[in-house]
Amino acid sequence: MQVNQLISVNILLFAVVPVILLLIGGMIVTWKKPTVALQSTILHFAAGVVFSVVAVELLPDMIRIHDTTAIIIGFTLGISAMLVIKWYTARLELKMGGSNDGKLLPWGMLIAVGIDLLLDGLLLGIGFAAGSKEGTLLALALAMECLSLGLAVGTRLTKLGSSKSRLMRILLIFGLVFLLGTAGGFFMLHFTGEKVLELVLSFGSAALLFLVTEELLVEAHEEKDSPFFTAAFFAGFLLFMVLGLII
Repeated sequence: MQVNQLISVNILLFAVVPVILLLIGGMIVTWKKPTVALQSTILHFAAGVVFSVVAVELLPDMIRIHDTTAIIIGFTLGISAMLVIKWYTARLELKMGGSNDGKLLPWGMLIAVGIDLLLDGLLLGIGFAAGSKEGTLLALALAMECLSLGLAVGTRLTKLGSSKSRLMRILLIFGLVFLLGTAGGFFMLHFTGEKVLELVLSFGSAALLFLVTEELLVEAHEEKDSPFFTAAFFAGFLLFMVLGLII
């Protein structure tokens, strides 16, 4: 019992590190408003990191489990859910007449980021269930991703005029989602079958690809582009890929 408690405490401590960096990343932009160029760089970098998560962490596990039916069902449900969310939020924005008074939230982006963090927590829980070394290295890699996601969310909400308190509440909710995902991953590896894991990973992969292509990169390209901004995407991808290889 004491050993299990110690393991649980270690998992909790390492899971808190990405959450702290998520909060720091989100609040940095409220202290000093980023320039248009920096906003685009942050969004490109975050998109590269998220895309790398799909390629390095999710797809290999999906291929290893090798349940084609579960992949098709999960991926179809994932992209369908995100398209419905995009349709609904587009109607909501149209209904509000493009108001930029801080009340409107980018729900498509927020939901996709929430799914991303839930999956990240899930991967961390599975990593610690596989071994403390794997879990520790994965926590450090995910901390970098959470920092970039925090910057991206903070940049977007600040641009829409959201208050600091509202941004902090959203970031805290994201942090809770990450921690719940960590607990869920540890539980899932021990008490559920691989088919459930395959469904979750394929659903999440679709949601994350949507986040990259329809949210982060679209937002990043609203301003004049440059090769430097594009390079940030590949830098983010390379960074997380290298961290994934180290793990």
